[in-house]
Amino acid sequence: MLETISNNVRKLGEALGQTIANDKGAKWVDEIEAIRHLSKEATNGDSQALVALQKKFRDLDADELTVHARAFSQFLNLANIAEQQYTASDKGLAELDLPHPLDDLKNKLDGKSAEAIERAISQLEIELVLTAHPTEVNRRTFIHKYHEIAQALDSNDNELGDRINELIEQAWHTQEIRNNRPSPLDESRWGLNTISDSLWHAVPDFVRELDTFSQEIIGKPLPESCVPLTMASWMAGDRDGNPFVTANLSQQAIMQARLMAAQLYLQDFETLYLELSMGKATADLAANDVNEIGPYRQVLKPVIEKLKQTISLLENNETNGTIASANELYLPLKQCRDSLLEVGLTRIADSHIIDLMRKVQCFGISLVKLDVRQHSERHDSALAEILNALELGDYLQWTEKEKIAFLLKEINNPRPLVPNRAWSQETQEVLDTFAFIAQQPREVMGIYIISMASNVSDVLIVNLFLKTANVSWQMPIAPLFETLDDLNNAAKVMDQLLAIDAYKQRCDNKHYVMIGYSDSAKDAGVLAAAWGQYHSQEALVNVFKNHDTVLKLFHGRGGTIGRGGGPAHAAIASQPPGTLDGGLRVTEQGETIRYKFGLPSLAVRSLHLYASAILDSLITPPKTPSDDWRKLMDKLAEESCDIYRHYVQKEPAFVRYFRQATPEQELASLPLGSRPSKRKVDGGIESLRAIPWIFAWSQNRLVLPSWLGLGQALSNVSEQDAKTIQTMLENWRYFRARLSLIEMVYLKSEPQISALYDQALVEPDLKSIGEGLRTQLAKDKQTVLSLLGQQEIMESDPWNLNSFKLRQPYLLPLHLMQIEVLSRLRQSPDTLANEQVLTVTMAGIATGLRNTG
Repeated sequence: MLETISNNVRKLGEALGQTIANDKGAKWVDEIEAIRHLSKEATNGDSQALVALQKKFRDLDADELTVHARAFSQFLNLANIAEQQYTASDKGLAELDLPHPLDDLKNKLDGKSAEAIERAISQLEIELVLTAHPTEVNRRTFIHKYHEIAQALDSNDNELGDRINELIEQAWHTQEIRNNRPSPLDESRWGLNTISDSLWHAVPDFVRELDTFSQEIIGKPLPESCVPLTMASWMAGDRDGNPFVTANLSQQAIMQARLMAAQLYLQDFETLYLELSMGKATADLAANDVNEIGPYRQVLKPVIEKLKQTISLLENNETNGTIASANELYLPLKQCRDSLLEVGLTRIADSHIIDLMRKVQCFGISLVKLDVRQHSERHDSALAEILNALELGDYLQWTEKEKIAFLLKEINNPRPLVPNRAWSQETQEVLDTFAFIAQQPREVMGIYIISMASNVSDVLIVNLFLKTANVSWQMPIAPLFETLDDLNNAAKVMDQLLAIDAYKQRCDNKHYVMIGYSDSAKDAGVLAAAWGQYHSQEALVNVFKNHDTVLKLFHGRGGTIGRGGGPAHAAIASQPPGTLDGGLRVTEQGETIRYKFGLPSLAVRSLHLYASAILDSLITPPKTPSDDWRKLMDKLAEESCDIYRHYVQKEPAFVRYFRQATPEQELASLPLGSRPSKRKVDGGIESLRAIPWIFAWSQNRLVLPSWLGLGQALSNVSEQDAKTIQTMLENWRYFRARLSLIEMVYLKSEPQISALYDQALVEPDLKSIGEGLRTQLAKDKQTVLSLLGQQEIMESDPWNLNSFKLRQPYLLPLHLMQIEVLSRLRQSPDTLANEQVLTVTMAGIATGLRNTG
């Protein structure tokens, strides 16, 4: 670790220790320090130190374990803050020799035509979709404190040392874990606060730097109408398997979002009112200055009054009379800026006013557009109930052809389909959701996502429900193809759908398709899923070209490699050619939102990483794989899928092993998110959501879903295929990115810790499964190291390697405490104090590993 970051981590650790000493006494700090030293020795291979640690934790009661767990968990949070602040600061970037992403892009553009670069800039569309996450357990109050600590570290004012100590003391004396599950409305508020704290300030800086880049490269500023970034959210809109997300709750979330947006805009408009005191203006603006308060203030005053009225009405849950369109904010700003430019006040025109115009373009009247997601089965069962009541047949028994014919006929039928009568609770909620959409201003709604879509009828049925609810605008619909079979079938489904002229006209020649990363990896393993996603996107690009329709791909990525996560730049750069032409829409999960966008400086850098990767891929499209590469990837994907499914689906005792070796059983009962861990309460492993599936494996450090099958398939290749693999590594971004990502997985896996979970928690007749998996993991690591020509995992990335090594002595005690309380809970499940320890250890391990769900 570099000296600056090491000093900051040490300083924060000392401050935490002093806080604990003041609260519990110096004896406690000595004990925590003794545990840290033992853990360091155990991490370096000292088996006696490990035994001593296990005995210490066995002898402590739950309250004592809680203190230790909180100490190590809070240290890992502080270490993360120090690193985030450092890597986003000018000093950190210089010491790490990390160029600005746009400066790095400039070096790659030599010889590229100005026209190609300008065209790419005009195509740049990033839409970040904030989603809730059960591993983001940090309360809003803690996120505020961490933000403040980072700001204090960023300052050179030595007096701020007291502020850091104060904030650490605040954090220690605040319960970091909720006693109750957050509601979807709580999660929505959390997402909005991330925007108000960070992105609200970061977006103008991001666009300014992008504007400077454009002027330097092509000699033109960004067009005033350029909107490189917009925001959407699933929080309080994702009702797939979450009974707590209702039409009424979604309505409350939108009201909450519109209120916060109005409050933020009011602050900025009032500041702008103070700034624009000049009298020099165009004749038309000057003529309207009837009150002689100044021509620009005359334009802004009615907007400020309307914002105040909007806030008052929304606070009383009323919408009539509120600002209902972004144009009510944007057009007065444009009027002022046009005048400023015309009379030569260019500096003023290019300052606060253009920043606020860009905020309006990015955030609209609700900060985020609310997406709605529902499972295809819920639509089918609702329509089946309606048709059964109307004696029109059994929809669920119809063929796909019969369903399509009926749906198209009803979409074009002017009579209402749904009679006014009592329905089951499930069907009524589906109908209420579409009625809720119909009541909203178009600008506050995003797109409608259909989980587990697999047929044309899955899309048309949503089209019918939107028509039945009298939605007056064409809400975009996005089928979500999730399993490997559905991914492989996605292009065929969209080809059939776009061949329906009436539907294609409805779409205005553009259509969203969502690619599922989580469930495909859970279904087929990480390599087969990744190659299936690549294949699917390639095929979709061709289908949409044939139909002269713009493909707008929506990537449902998670934080971890097993859910499509990892470094954004590498992921974007390895996309198939043509997939970014319609922009990039991508989910950002709860914990990764904080790690990427939790601080304004961090958010600016993350946005530039996205922008530079997209521009790079648009200007210099990635190489199309050769036939030899494709054949080999097909072979590797098939083999890896077979290996993965052999364990996960065909090994009779695997599910029992999984539930004993990880905290999956306990996860469902802890207050770690609003959503149940299963789509179906009585479902088995197949109904388990991808997030808890991966989260549970990360807790015991086997991280199985992110590597199983890949290394073993690579080791089975022939000598001739081995030469092809080396060529692929040297010449194909996609393949290089896959091996880079698997390195990160191997770094975070820890077979010795996994073995400790097995030792304490797994029945003797199941332990051989874990032993076999760990043996395979070791072989796979060696296979990949050999391919990369390396002696050590991540040796080409010393910063991340050292960063993770720093965390190891703080992670081991959390794992050992977790193992201890899991043993206790499985003997006596109703012990609340032990549940508290378990929750703190889960949060701490997730914090230390960073992208765990």
